[in-house]
Amino acid sequence: MKAEIIAVGSELLLGQITNTNAQFISARLAEVGIDVYYHTVVGDNPLRLEKTIEIAQSRADLIIFTGGLGPTKDDLTKETIANMLHSELESDEIALRFIENYFKRSGRSMTENNKKQALVLSGSEVLENRFGMAPGMAFERDGQHYILLPGPPHEMRPMFENMAIPYLLNKLGKKEVIVSRVLKFYGIGEAELEFRVQSILAEQRNPTVAPLASSEAVTLRLTSKAHSVEEAHRLIEPVEKQIRMLVGKFIYGIDEETLATKAADLLKTKDLTIAAAESLTAGQFMAELASVPGISSSLNGGVVVYNEKAKVEQLNISKELLDQFGVVSAECAIALATQVKKKYSSTIGISLTGAAGPDPHDGEPMGTVWIGIAIGDNPVKTFKLQLSGSRNANRKRAVNFALYYLIIELQNADLDTILN
Repeated sequence: MKAEIIAVGSELLLGQITNTNAQFISARLAEVGIDVYYHTVVGDNPLRLEKTIEIAQSRADLIIFTGGLGPTKDDLTKETIANMLHSELESDEIALRFIENYFKRSGRSMTENNKKQALVLSGSEVLENRFGMAPGMAFERDGQHYILLPGPPHEMRPMFENMAIPYLLNKLGKKEVIVSRVLKFYGIGEAELEFRVQSILAEQRNPTVAPLASSEAVTLRLTSKAHSVEEAHRLIEPVEKQIRMLVGKFIYGIDEETLATKAADLLKTKDLTIAAAESLTAGQFMAELASVPGISSSLNGGVVVYNEKAKVEQLNISKELLDQFGVVSAECAIALATQVKKKYSSTIGISLTGAAGPDPHDGEPMGTVWIGIAIGDNPVKTFKLQLSGSRNANRKRAVNFALYYLIIELQNADLDTILN
């Protein structure tokens, strides 16, 4: 089966968003033995979309569409396909009830055009959307397979994983199950990770091992094919064990875990509380941690101490200390972590201070960051970063590193000794 992925949306052509959907779909199709020969992006124009579909029909057995299933006039994917294939659109009652219930729960009035999202191609297999409103659909016509999916990645990915992949495996007549486990790394670059596990990559058969980098983490996806889920997991286990022996100290989580969810889980399971003092990140660390449901039992509070005056007035940091060592220093990070822990009566205090850029700060070059972590009465640990990105990229990476170092400390520290 030869596949083509068509992403619909003028915002992609204008560079307003990145087409990460095609990357994700291609990687998953490769794992099930379907070759992707073309990626195409087309704007919200019915004539250009028709031409794009005609070309895809001439060279692909499977055409996957993302985007254009929403309620507005420029959402025209299914209408264009229905017109080209002389098919009718009909309302899917399950999807319509879901949309109506969503508006009732949110206390909002449902406009008539929202009903458009419940329309599906007659005779198609409806792919339920549990994270949005517009359902997807899959169908076969004249020997070609068509799959339509919404554009937002948080909707598209679980639909493709949980519904489109099983549909395709069934059509291909494959009886194997496919199981993936994603190992997530931080504090190591993609190139170094690949170098350290190159012997495993060279010998991979089943499971396959695929490296991938993102803004938050470097990952290795282990994917096995077997006749049962249990057998697939058994195939993954020895390879994962090898990887952990080589680079296990950089692994912070698996599958859907993020730095924030992993840190929050450790805090909650160990019954610990935390407070943060943030300078260059201006509250981003607390916001990231607070994005995790249930964190209120662990996150006591924090302060943004963006300038020297705030550090002195809000956390009683000695002006003499700041004059002697500067705000971009280990000494400042230690004082901030210690004082914020005391201020909020938490078991852990964490601090972030540094020079985000674009200019040097307090005599330190752009990208210099100090992180302090105070746990109980133990000596405060400090970590120095020398980042090289843009101002906001440096701030985001500082938050990620703070979460990563927090995870490492929570996993390795003898908390019974420290806190008793």
